[in-house]
Amino acid sequence: MNGNDLRARLATGVPVLMPGVWDPLSARLAAQAGFDAVFLSGYAVAGTLLGLPDIGALTQTEMAEVARRVCPVVADTMVVVDADTGYGNALNVGRTVDLWEAAGATGLFLEDQVWPKRCGHMAGKQVVERGEWLAKLQAALDRRSHLFVTARTDARAPLGLDEAIERGRMASALGVDALFVEAPESVAELELIASSLPGVTLVANMVETGRTPLLTPTELSEIGFDLIVSPLSGLFAAVQATGDAYARLAEVGTLRDDLDRLVAFETFTDLVGLPAAQAIDARYDV
Repeated sequence: MNGNDLRARLATGVPVLMPGVWDPLSARLAAQAGFDAVFLSGYAVAGTLLGLPDIGALTQTEMAEVARRVCPVVADTMVVVDADTGYGNALNVGRTVDLWEAAGATGLFLEDQVWPKRCGHMAGKQVVERGEWLAKLQAALDRRSHLFVTARTDARAPLGLDEAIERGRMASALGVDALFVEAPESVAELELIASSLPGVTLVANMVETGRTPLLTPTELSEIGFDLIVSPLSGLFAAVQATGDAYARLAEVGTLRDDLDRLVAFETFTDLVGLPAAQAIDARYDV
């Protein structure tokens, strides 16, 4: 699936909700649940691949490798891949675009934070000068063959909402596919963003226990946001469930009385494609 598929999907007028994924298994689960688009989250990949917070430790090639593993597993699902700040200057952004397209990504998010960046809902963010970010966005647009390019600004926290909106206008003038003003702190701010940036697809980031009010896709679409990310729902749920299972196992030594906490053995092997693998094995068995 490529950027044109996402453009066509958004043109239907139905908001697109993308859950966050971090590996092929989580992507399979999202596709199985019926999502036609997912977001490969840098926050989630940093936590699961490296066991580190989202503070710039994840590299370009590490993220590209995860994308290369995820995209083919859910080939009928659109995968938007976080690109942080592009991992350097405009030259590095061009390489990021090449790597993302080679991996099979549908699109990317490109932000204006100072490197090393941090999660958009953390304190202490800083942003680069407008011109530096805009140059990197232009480099991405010039380099892509199809990639859906989302311009993300984190200027709301360090410089105020007016500056974030102005950056959004400038990015829109370049011809980006979508605008993402990160971490507005009220419905009123969401409404101001939407009224100030007409005529372009707007992204809303729904982070549980984060800075932005949690709204449904219908509520957000009514305001003016049609590309909606729920980047950490699956990760936070998985951490809670896994932690609870490990705690119970440590307490009693077995989960034989707690099988309702688990999927069945066969359910998991079906999820990861054992029947298809067995069919191939049988076909070539000599």
